[in-house]
Amino acid sequence: MANNRRMGRRMGPGLGSVEKANDFKGTTKKLIKDYLSKYKTALTVVIIFAIASTIFSIVGPKILGNATTEIFNGIVSKLSGGAGIDFAKIASILLTLLGLYLLSALFSLIQGFTMTGVTQKLTYELRNDIVAKINKLPMKYFDKKTNGEVLSVITNDIDTLSQNLNQSITQIITSICTLIGILIMMFSISWEMTLVSLVILPITVLIVGKIVGKSQKYFTRQQDYLANVNGQVEEIYGGHTIVKAFNGEQDAIEEFSKANNELYRSGWKSQFLSGLMHPIMNFIGNIGYVLVAILGGYLAIKGRITVGNIQSFIQYNKQFTQPINQIAQVSGMLQSMVAAAERVFIFLEEKEEEETSDSTISTEGLKGNVTFDHVHFGYDEDRIIINDFNAKIKDGQKIAIVGPTGAGKTTIVKLLMRFYDVNSGAILVDGHNIKEFKRGELRKMFGMVLQDTWLFGGTVKDNIKYSNEDATDDEVIEAAKSAHVHHFIKTLPKAYNMVINEESSNISAGQKQLLTIARVILADPKILILDEATSSIDTRTEQQIQSAMDNLMKGRTSFIIAHRLSTIKNADLILVMDHGDIVEQGTHEELLEKGGFYSNLYNSQFEDCNDEVE
Repeated sequence: MANNRRMGRRMGPGLGSVEKANDFKGTTKKLIKDYLSKYKTALTVVIIFAIASTIFSIVGPKILGNATTEIFNGIVSKLSGGAGIDFAKIASILLTLLGLYLLSALFSLIQGFTMTGVTQKLTYELRNDIVAKINKLPMKYFDKKTNGEVLSVITNDIDTLSQNLNQSITQIITSICTLIGILIMMFSISWEMTLVSLVILPITVLIVGKIVGKSQKYFTRQQDYLANVNGQVEEIYGGHTIVKAFNGEQDAIEEFSKANNELYRSGWKSQFLSGLMHPIMNFIGNIGYVLVAILGGYLAIKGRITVGNIQSFIQYNKQFTQPINQIAQVSGMLQSMVAAAERVFIFLEEKEEEETSDSTISTEGLKGNVTFDHVHFGYDEDRIIINDFNAKIKDGQKIAIVGPTGAGKTTIVKLLMRFYDVNSGAILVDGHNIKEFKRGELRKMFGMVLQDTWLFGGTVKDNIKYSNEDATDDEVIEAAKSAHVHHFIKTLPKAYNMVINEESSNISAGQKQLLTIARVILADPKILILDEATSSIDTRTEQQIQSAMDNLMKGRTSFIIAHRLSTIKNADLILVMDHGDIVEQGTHEELLEKGGFYSNLYNSQFEDCNDEVE
């Protein structure tokens, strides 16, 4: 089983390993300067209203304590024969308190609404930048990255940035204001009681640090085995047929049980240790409350503090650890947010595909004569795979490029369409170096059908019209008929208006390929590129479309890459490649007569076919 898994981490509260940015300071500076600075006014509103909301909320317990003191004094006065409780004053205090809490809620609502607007606008802007960037990146970037890595930037990283930014900024402001405000209120009530509360804090931090140190190794081990278990499940069920075919069920069960047992042991220890945190913190906190209560009672007897202030202090004391915990949580959110932002910025700063030409040369009127003039190319400059490639192709010719895997067949096509630029030499279209055209203009000449079909979520008609948005319905139908897919489309529910998606299981791989061929037919290009275009089509279907493809290729320069040599017998010219060089060229008959590389390649396939028949 593969041990190299990339699985999501899920840790205990406050104990999980947090992903960190390589350049926290630089990324944060860039995020603020290039993006957040555009929302200075909105962020200022957020800060002001967050501070105001926190202040109104902090003052509440002190005012409530005044109400308690008033009730206590009233009861004492009543017992002494006095006027008793002043309910009017208490009502006034409570109404003031209610007003403050309402203002706090209103300000909190305003700052939350404003901050949400900022984060969503920022997310919108970043997603637009990423999509625009994707279309400007060279093909070599995607050769080095998986689809999942690119998708992760526009989905996971942007979502992480958005969510954590929305929560962390306001949380930091309110937590810091709350911490400072509570300390001020506690000192204003009694500096002696405040010092007692503060003495408890380092003891709590020390014990929590010990627990974290002990549990961290078990959390790390838990995540390793969790990744292993998840990976095994993914592999076993992904290759369920193979496992059954080779009677591997028992081995799979034993391997899973072993990893699952380790996951159980490490998970139990990590969860148990992390579960000790809250009881221990509550125990220490309760000791602090007892000490505060004893000291408060002593000070009350001495007449140095009122009963209401003792109540207020105890409330503040309970709230004191909350902003500290929140700041600890926010620090982890900030690390994850900046790490996500860093990956986004790295992606946005990738080197873009260079437009080497400023000319306005149009491809209109060009016929499709193609010349390869001493072309050398390597995906890495120190590893050349196309060596001194030379060929002259006249417009309207059907050119087949054949050779063993890795010979450089598909690379030639990528160079022709300028997905990559040659290291040396030149590729000419009607005498013009292709570097003289803008890439977008050059690619208007080409129609391409690849081995891997690509259909997007939309109707059948929309998928065919992708190559020519201005095409009429009649033109779409004619293109489908030419690709021999019209009859099949008519059998679908809603025919051309049927929506294609992942659940369209009634469309086979071969039928999807036919739809892509219809798309190219509709484009009416000057140069056709068919890269294993019939690989997903059965022999009968291949024969049906061969005549249509021949008609389509008439008058157009066509490049056909095929492993099945029987499909390119009628090509005007066959280029035989091996290790980046053209080793032979000619028609099918000429090459067979030579009895060289092509002949051996063709005969080996013919022998394989006979073996399969036998």
